[in-house]
Amino acid sequence: MRRLFGLALAIIMACGFAARAEEGEYDPAKVSDSLRAIFQFGSAQTKQALNANTVTLITGTIGGTYVQIGADLASVLDDGNKLRVLPIVGRGSVQSVADILFLQGVDVGIVRSDTLDYLEKKGFAKDIKRQFTFVTKLYNEEMTIIAPKSVRTLKDLEGKKVSVDLPNGGTFVTALTVAERIGLKADFAYIEQRIAMEKLKKGELDGVIVVGGKPYKSVSTFQNDGRFHLVTVDYDRPLQGDYLPASLTAKDYPNLIAEGETVDTIAVPAVLAAYNWAPGSERYRKLSQFVDAFFSKFPTLQNPPFHPKWKEVSLAAPLAGWTRLPYAQQWLDTHGIGATARSRFDDFMNQNPAASKTAPQSQTDREALFKQFQAWQADQTAKEGARAQVGRGKQQ
Repeated sequence: MRRLFGLALAIIMACGFAARAEEGEYDPAKVSDSLRAIFQFGSAQTKQALNANTVTLITGTIGGTYVQIGADLASVLDDGNKLRVLPIVGRGSVQSVADILFLQGVDVGIVRSDTLDYLEKKGFAKDIKRQFTFVTKLYNEEMTIIAPKSVRTLKDLEGKKVSVDLPNGGTFVTALTVAERIGLKADFAYIEQRIAMEKLKKGELDGVIVVGGKPYKSVSTFQNDGRFHLVTVDYDRPLQGDYLPASLTAKDYPNLIAEGETVDTIAVPAVLAAYNWAPGSERYRKLSQFVDAFFSKFPTLQNPPFHPKWKEVSLAAPLAGWTRLPYAQQWLDTHGIGATARSRFDDFMNQNPAASKTAPQSQTDREALFKQFQAWQADQTAKEGARAQVGRGKQQ
């Protein structure tokens, strides 16, 4: 009898809770769009709706800037059943290139601008840039080198054992490209960053190279006992074609830079890239939907609590050697972004008779010349901004 009474009481309590859930705040379908979708539609209908409006973004490794950028995009752009951005933790820039090309379901990803050039130069791919489009150039990622204080510049690592992260990441590509261009011959080790940091403390490594947007988590959380600092990377001529000057201060990494000091380094652009889907295809439609939301809500990303690197992003900035996603270019043209560059170009051509005489007459060739002008202008602006940043850092 006691057991039957207990069972009856449990049923009554459950029914009472269900009734309250229907009436008040306990109903999850009233506060969750995802649960509401499940409750309102059948499984086939739900599956179709979720897949039609979900854009998958491959980011980077745990603790890196790419993961934070992906989380920011999801936070700002998610709009119920209309659009969902699904960030995926990646393995680095090289792997992300492969994922965008071959992994089913990946729509867009963050890669480093020098990665595709590296893959072509080393013979791993041919005309790979034709398979990609870019939505926008993102921000510049600084090279940071943690080493004992006896190591003053990158060239002091000659013959020493240096970790450059795993071979499927962007740090590996940038570090080896830079070393090759300046003639640095070091004993490079391919070790995951968290493990490399510990080996550095134990004296098993002479340096750890990290390339990522500041403040980069694995660098800012490095427990420095006073033996280590950040090493200077000089902006030598062989680096000036693909890299930009940059600076780091105690504000960026107080654990590795003394107050009032500045460490000069270089930076490489990060790119929001996608496969070159044909206009009119389903995947192209999803990318267009993503661009609409991203570009429209972009100002929100440039304010707290989102990553400070968003403040460096200029949606209209061209990227030499890359082709922008056509819909992204259409959006920028429609909204008047980038029109200033066109006006300056036309003014220059009209006001300089010599330039007009030698300029190509066909529309196709003239557009190609305009793209070169855009790339040059963006490069000059980036370099001026970087130099100004270096100057401000030295004045602090």
